[in-house]
Amino acid sequence: MGAYQTKEALEQNLRDAGCEERCVREFMQDLEQDRMQAGLRLLNQHRRSLLDAMHREQKRIDCLDYLLYQIRKNNI
Repeated sequence: MGAYQTKEALEQNLRDAGCEERCVREFMQDLEQDRMQAGLRLLNQHRRSLLDAMHREQKRIDCLDYLLYQIRKNNI
Protein backbone atom coordinates (compact mmCIF):
# COMPACT_ATOMS: atom_id res chain seq x y z
CA MET A 1 0.00 0.00 0.00
CA GLY A 2 2.97 2.33 0.15
CA ALA A 3 2.16 5.49 2.12
CA TYR A 4 -1.29 4.14 3.03
CA GLN A 5 -1.57 1.91 6.07
CA THR A 6 -4.74 0.22 4.92
CA LYS A 7 -6.69 -0.53 1.79
CA GLU A 8 -9.65 1.23 3.40
CA ALA A 9 -7.65 4.45 3.89
CA LEU A 10 -6.68 4.47 0.21
CA GLU A 11 -10.27 3.82 -0.86
CA GLN A 12 -11.49 6.63 1.40
CA ASN A 13 -8.94 9.03 -0.09
CA LEU A 14 -10.19 8.17 -3.57
CA ARG A 15 -13.79 8.83 -2.47
CA ASP A 16 -12.74 12.08 -0.78
CA ALA A 17 -11.18 13.09 -4.11
CA GLY A 18 -14.57 12.64 -5.74
CA CYS A 19 -13.98 9.27 -7.38
CA GLU A 20 -17.14 7.30 -8.03
CA GLU A 21 -17.34 3.73 -6.80
CA ARG A 22 -16.54 2.39 -10.29
CA CYS A 23 -13.34 4.44 -10.35
CA VAL A 24 -12.39 3.27 -6.84
CA ARG A 25 -12.97 -0.37 -7.83
CA GLU A 26 -11.00 -0.08 -11.07
CA PHE A 27 -8.08 1.66 -9.38
CA MET A 28 -7.95 -0.91 -6.59
CA GLN A 29 -8.03 -3.74 -9.16
CA ASP A 30 -5.21 -2.10 -11.09
CA LEU A 31 -3.22 -1.75 -7.88
CA GLU A 32 -3.82 -5.36 -6.84
CA GLN A 33 -2.88 -6.64 -10.31
CA ASP A 34 0.30 -4.53 -10.37
CA ARG A 35 -0.98 -2.38 -13.26
CA MET A 36 0.10 0.94 -11.84
CA GLN A 37 0.24 2.70 -15.22
CA ALA A 38 -3.42 1.88 -15.85
CA GLY A 39 -4.30 3.09 -12.36
CA LEU A 40 -2.39 6.32 -12.87
CA ARG A 41 -4.16 6.89 -16.20
CA LEU A 42 -7.49 6.47 -14.44
CA LEU A 43 -6.56 8.98 -11.72
CA ASN A 44 -5.22 11.45 -14.27
CA GLN A 45 -8.51 11.24 -16.19
CA HIS A 46 -10.40 11.97 -12.99
CA ARG A 47 -8.07 14.87 -12.23
CA ARG A 48 -8.68 16.36 -15.68
CA SER A 49 -12.41 15.99 -15.15
CA LEU A 50 -12.19 17.84 -11.83
CA LEU A 51 -10.11 20.61 -13.42
CA ASP A 52 -12.60 20.98 -16.28
CA ALA A 53 -15.44 21.29 -13.77
CA MET A 54 -13.47 23.83 -11.75
CA HIS A 55 -12.79 25.92 -14.85
CA ARG A 56 -16.49 25.87 -15.80
CA GLU A 57 -17.41 27.06 -12.31
CA GLN A 58 -14.68 29.73 -12.39
CA LYS A 59 -16.11 31.05 -15.65
CA ARG A 60 -19.53 31.32 -13.99
CA ILE A 61 -18.02 33.18 -11.06
CA ASP A 62 -16.24 35.54 -13.45
CA CYS A 63 -19.53 36.26 -15.24
CA LEU A 64 -21.26 36.94 -11.96
CA ASP A 65 -18.41 39.19 -10.80
CA TYR A 66 -18.67 41.16 -14.03
CA LEU A 67 -22.42 41.55 -13.58
CA LEU A 68 -21.93 42.74 -10.00
CA TYR A 69 -19.28 45.20 -11.18
CA GLN A 70 -21.59 46.57 -13.87
CA ILE A 71 -24.49 46.93 -11.44
CA ARG A 72 -22.36 48.75 -8.87
CA LYS A 73 -20.77 50.95 -11.52
CA ASN A 74 -24.16 52.03 -12.86
CA ASN A 75 -25.77 52.22 -9.41
CA ILE A 76 -28.61 49.96 -10.50
